[in-house]
Amino acid sequence: MKRISDFFLRLSLQRKLSQSFFYGAIASVSVVTSVLVISTKTNAQTPAVNNTEVNSYAQAVLAMEPARQKAFEEIKKLIGGREIPKIVCNDSNSINGLSSQAKDIAVNYCNRSQKIVEDNGLSIDRFNKITVELQNNNDLKQQVLNRLIHLQKVSDPR
Repeated sequence: MKRISDFFLRLSLQRKLSQSFFYGAIASVSVVTSVLVISTKTNAQTPAVNNTEVNSYAQAVLAMEPARQKAFEEIKKLIGGREIPKIVCNDSNSINGLSSQAKDIAVNYCNRSQKIVEDNGLSIDRFNKITVELQNNNDLKQQVLNRLIHLQKVSDPR
């Protein structure tokens, strides 16, 4: 018979893992996809993020994460013990500084990520704006975290 403490310990561990995954994924996504849309619409207000966009954003982040981890590991193997440089998909300088093989991996990842975002109903522009908004809006961050936890539970019912 399972003890109640085991149940709470498991829930606490699941929540910590989900939160760690969320913050890691958001940080990775923002590093990989940022440099953002500061160009043409600098002064424009970002409209509120609706529930559909929160869901689309969370689904895109979850779908991108395995590809991001794989690309990261492949680039890590290629560059050996050196520090992995910051790779930003819409900053060609960050990608051009990589070796030919690493550049191919990064470009492939960026192209797949863009398709994942669009397949989940968001434009790259909107995805990037939501990413920026997450850094400044704790309510939105909590909404996305809750959605990520829900999606993970649905995809991995135990």
